[in-house]
Amino acid sequence: MTSSRLVRALPVAIAAVLALAGGQAVAAPAPDAAARVVTYDATGAAEFKDAVTKGAAVWNQSVKNVQLKPVTSGQRANLRVVADNGWPRAQVTALGSGTIYFGRQAVDEGHNTVRIASHEMGHILGLPDVKPGPCSSLMSGASAGTSCTNANPNAAEKAEVEDAFALLESSAATTAAYKD
Repeated sequence: MTSSRLVRALPVAIAAVLALAGGQAVAAPAPDAAARVVTYDATGAAEFKDAVTKGAAVWNQSVKNVQLKPVTSGQRANLRVVADNGWPRAQVTALGSGTIYFGRQAVDEGHNTVRIASHEMGHILGLPDVKPGPCSSLMSGASAGTSCTNANPNAAEKAEVEDAFALLESSAATTAAYKD
């Protein structure tokens, strides 16, 4: 059993144990509600703002448990995007939070800007690099070569993000009341 499945099964197992112990567990319904919103601030993305917007749109069309939205005035962003002269990278502080450094070095070498944005957002959404990897894997990043312009996550990458955010929502939203 994968760790994400195990963690998802934990609340059910706890309720079953408590029921066997004589307590009655009443769990909140599973969250099928709105997606978790991750706000992003692309004001520091310089010439890559459009690529960031397109990268967010890729994820918004690919998954339902999380949506990337531009930050509104007065709101604190979960994700900051900053252009710099280095290699693109993501500094993840928590699932759905962190900073993307949109490095010009990869763009100068010929890598696709929307693929870079979507790839780095994948890290913020919990995905690791898969290197070396084929162009069909978004998280293969630069190892797929400069001719690769695929900015879309594959089925496994989508499922991993969906699972991570479903787990996040269920752990945050699942509450139990016990009646002795």
